[in-house]
Amino acid sequence: MSLVKLLYEKPEKTLFTTPSHGQKLAIYEPLREMYKIDISETECQDPQEALERAQLRARAIYHTYSTTFLTNGSTSGIIAAVLSCTQVGDKVLIASNSHPCHFNAVRLAGARALTYDLEIDPEWGVPLETKPDVIDYYLSRYNIRTVIVTSPSYEGIISDIEEIKSICEKHSAFLIIDEAHGALYPFSDNLPLSAVNIADFTVQSLHKTAGGLNPTALLHCNCEIDVKPALNMFMTTSPSYPLLASIEANINYLDSREGRKEIDNLIIRLDKIRSKCRGCEFFGDDPTKVLIRVPGISGFELSEMLYEDFGIEDERTNEKSTMLLCGLGTDNKKLDRLQHVLSKL
Repeated sequence: MSLVKLLYEKPEKTLFTTPSHGQKLAIYEPLREMYKIDISETECQDPQEALERAQLRARAIYHTYSTTFLTNGSTSGIIAAVLSCTQVGDKVLIASNSHPCHFNAVRLAGARALTYDLEIDPEWGVPLETKPDVIDYYLSRYNIRTVIVTSPSYEGIISDIEEIKSICEKHSAFLIIDEAHGALYPFSDNLPLSAVNIADFTVQSLHKTAGGLNPTALLHCNCEIDVKPALNMFMTTSPSYPLLASIEANINYLDSREGRKEIDNLIIRLDKIRSKCRGCEFFGDDPTKVLIRVPGISGFELSEMLYEDFGIEDERTNEKSTMLLCGLGTDNKKLDRLQHVLSKL
């Protein structure tokens, strides 16, 4: 039985287990329906077995050695990956502008972070890709155990993961890819290549662009390392089964004909916006991340104009450009509004 179906099955026994998970009491009315499916680790329901089966089905969908459901965001996946492949005193190579969880993971592992700076595009004000020759330079000179690369970047810049992986293999280093903003990639040929089947570990946030609840995420592993011991060191022993079930449903939707069609339709609409809105310039490798600039005004001025004059809030802004983030949940009404506004700039 799937985890999704299990939550709606009535238990065969009268439960004198954790009463807060007895599906009878709903203190916060807006979440009444969630209370009804908030089960715990009872013998008669056995959600752990259903979860294990759900993760095995996910592994088959992604073609990985293992795919693990996360309910504490991509941060927990990065930490678990680092703990799984590094030892105290090991060196870990990361970009200096990396997400704080990269640095925290290295600290928790008792390892040492070596950092490098990414080139900033002078016209767009965003970090560019991690260059393979930079990785090769550091791995050739230092005994580095693990490399962490963020791809895509927040603004949708893609690094050459295949080449970087080849360099890591040459130097016997593990490769972890923070693909938090690329959870849609495995399900469309019109999006950049996912690292899921390339890197040793890939972390994805379902909750950012792939329709997931906050903070659902995935940890994919392609090397024969069991990530459970690392996760068990800091994750709760009382997970939210409604959130875990939502991950199962989320993956099934992404892999369905309907889900794949929705992704491709979104890309088609965004391509149309790019072709119609001549007053804006566009940049980036990921079509779902609409990075724009307007000649003659700064990114901050553009952001303020969108917010104050047109009622549109962007995701991220710098001195040169502004980024509007799209994904599952960006409906046609929103896209019509975006096209209307950008055509006026």
